Amino acid sequence: MGHHVGSKNSIVPLIDRLNKYPVGLPDSEKLREILSLLFAENEAFIASRFPLEEATLAELTQATAIPGVDLLPQLERMCDKGLVMDLPYEGETYFLLLPGLIGFFELTFMKNRTDLPKEKISRLMQEYLYENPREGMAKEFFDSNTPLTRALVYEDQIPVSSTVTSYENAREIIKNAGYGAVGICYCRHKKHHLGEDCAKGAPMEDICISLGTGAKFLARRGFAKEQTAEQLLEVLDRARKLNLTHITDNIRQKPSFICNCCSCCCELLAGVQEGYTDGIAKAPFILQIDEELCNSCGLCIKACNVAALEIGEVKQPVQLREQVCLGCGACISVCHQGALSMVDRNENYTPPLNRRVMMKKRLLERGRATPFVVSGMKKKIKKLVKGKTKGPKIP
Repeated sequence: MGHHVGSKNSIVPLIDRLNKYPVGLPDSEKLREILSLLFAENEAFIASRFPLEEATLAELTQATAIPGVDLLPQLERMCDKGLVMDLPYEGETYFLLLPGLIGFFELTFMKNRTDLPKEKISRLMQEYLYENPREGMAKEFFDSNTPLTRALVYEDQIPVSSTVTSYENAREIIKNAGYGAVGICYCRHKKHHLGEDCAKGAPMEDICISLGTGAKFLARRGFAKEQTAEQLLEVLDRARKLNLTHITDNIRQKPSFICNCCSCCCELLAGVQEGYTDGIAKAPFILQIDEELCNSCGLCIKACNVAALEIGEVKQPVQLREQVCLGCGACISVCHQGALSMVDRNENYTPPLNRRVMMKKRLLERGRATPFVVSGMKKKIKKLVKGKTKGPKIP
């Protein structure tokens, strides 16, 4: 194939390449072991040679020095494994190396694969993410002025006097997406292989919603099942009955997913519970407790997915940790006293317009923008030379 590949020689350049993304993967022995299990040696080499932007087979042939006839089947296998995304566009297929998080870490457990030691990978991922939550991967993912995700409020808990935009409403996001799919929850699947099933009884399958271009890729490659908008709205209804928290992209235009998250399994909500209280952007509402009606039963404490509620002294009303509350409303339906309601948060936060804007903010914050600027300029020049002014829409 024209190149030499060794396990260590491939993994280190792969990590270097992945760390050019807005959300990188801090190097460690655990990470190297994870990557060696997910990537075959030839796949690690190919991935390490990927440009930062989407690329055609011809461009990847040039980058890897692997003939297209040999490279294409390898790229196909990487797409089937969720390491690379293929993007058909105007008769040409573009390929994009996925980041680790949100990316191929999740996709590893969104398909019932038999070719991986899932228990071992589950343990390694769990330790890698939260072995030292104030450093490493947790800090890389959550400690940012631009969160990757945001919470959505249950629409029937919105105060009558308040108005919300379509990007703040889970049902409207689904209706406006144009295409949707449902699949396995990565977090619960991973926990299942650690012998820890959801304490709320939330399902592992047919609960994770994908939308738009990303959903088409997931359905095409067997990571999710295509669904109508009506079917996806039913998924939301099932999630609400279990008091799960809706989480989506922290963007206004065309969010690519809605996760339905619990406190015991979800890695996003675990970050908040580990102290990254601004790691998920909050909904524009916050819980209000009527202390006269509260009888301190504690049901809302169990329902809350980020440990934002607590009881101080015995028989005292439940107290809210305001800096933690996501404003999702998942706790309200369990209160038989009618003591809980949502009120305006009175904070003027507007999510980034789209994914590109959000990622640009994180790149600038991390000091990683220069490689993307250079890569983008090269890509534009190539398109101008070829007479193309547009490429595929990246989710």
